Amino acid sequence: MTNDMSVGKPGKVLMAFTLPMLLGNLFQQLYNMVDSIVVGNYVGADALAAVGTAFPIMMLVLCVVIGLTNGFSVVISQYFGAGQTEQVRKAVYTSFVFMLVVAIVLSIVGVAITYPLLWLLQTPESVLYDCANYLIIIFAGLVFTFLYNIFAAILRALGDSKTPLYMLVLSTVVNIALDILFVASFGWGVPGVAIATIIAQAVSAFACFFYTMKRVPMLRFHGSKKGLYDKAILKTMIGYGLPSALQQSIVSIGMLLIQGLVNSFGSTVMAAYTSGNKIDNFATIPMMTMNMALSTYTAQNMGAGKPERVREGYRFSIKFTIVFCLALTGIIALCGSFLIGLFVDSVANAEVIRIGTEFLDVACLFYFVFGLMQNSFGVLRGAGDMKFFMVCTFMNLGSRVASAYLLAPLIGYHAIWWSMPISWGVAAILSTARYLSGKWKDKAVVNQAAVEAASVDL
Repeated sequence: MTNDMSVGKPGKVLMAFTLPMLLGNLFQQLYNMVDSIVVGNYVGADALAAVGTAFPIMMLVLCVVIGLTNGFSVVISQYFGAGQTEQVRKAVYTSFVFMLVVAIVLSIVGVAITYPLLWLLQTPESVLYDCANYLIIIFAGLVFTFLYNIFAAILRALGDSKTPLYMLVLSTVVNIALDILFVASFGWGVPGVAIATIIAQAVSAFACFFYTMKRVPMLRFHGSKKGLYDKAILKTMIGYGLPSALQQSIVSIGMLLIQGLVNSFGSTVMAAYTSGNKIDNFATIPMMTMNMALSTYTAQNMGAGKPERVREGYRFSIKFTIVFCLALTGIIALCGSFLIGLFVDSVANAEVIRIGTEFLDVACLFYFVFGLMQNSFGVLRGAGDMKFFMVCTFMNLGSRVASAYLLAPLIGYHAIWWSMPISWGVAAILSTARYLSGKWKDKAVVNQAAVEAASVDL
């Protein structure tokens, strides 16, 4: 099933595409949260800290696939919006082959860098062993994560946000059931959570693959594959995907630097940061999902030669962000301590809950700034304005790391929380100014005028 986003009322089209994807992202974060809740309650605060420390290291590798697939999907969306079916087929096949090779390479690299990175991050001995075991298992099964992400990105690029949702629901149910079985019943601890995650991702990857082959006729590659692997298209996709992958990876490196600062304050702050970060990630999903939806919407409309529809979609996304963030800030402010208490025993870990609540109290006040940044990011990436998008991302990251480390000697671990709104503000100003300038309009990979001329010639 595909969906042409270059026609119809922009707000309605965006919401119809966003809601299934939003539910999917919520489910994905849900089973990430369940991992932490299960280990925090059934194993202890140190195990929670281990999973929290492992997360940014895992993301360092995973961000490569996320960045590449985001960039590749822009090219696929623009070809689809321009009605170039054969180019879509070539782009999909080429991206699949390329990403499979990347997955194998990064799986090997991930296992190799686990212990060196943990030592570099000053990981306490009390959590080192569990953290390393978790990461090694995750990296060993990395190919399943890659497979799901590439097929989900392809389907979303074609306007289908519902199928990835169904696959994530399936994956989430499997993951939660296996978490409880492996950790609570079998007593496998942190490694049990990692094994459950890999199995769940394998289920969603294969389900997505079989659905795509059966229900999307243009992507059936029966018989000879000669000519489908297109080096010219790969070069174009890498031109879009590599900046995005670099951006995602550098963000992840920044998160590693932040995690190193967190680790320097001990396991209590580590556990509080892990809990607060999980809630924060969950809370900001709607803004990030709107970013992804706006990116696909922008790419298809730029491919169809309709930049004014992009502006209409952007205005709608701003309204959505303002309303949502006001409601979200109120909920987090009222329920912060309760939410942190889900991750650890409230009596034995009162300090963890107090520090984690401080994190959320600061972050929620500035969610509207984060939302404005994400809206502008979506347009820039969808339009193919990748260089400026990277500049904005680097400024976001650099200002967060710099402010955290500069403020830490003055206000201690509170610097970690306050660095977030500082960096969001810097990136929001830069990306919004770029959007208002209109310079993103000439960055599309598909020249619509050339497409129309070719159609006339035929």
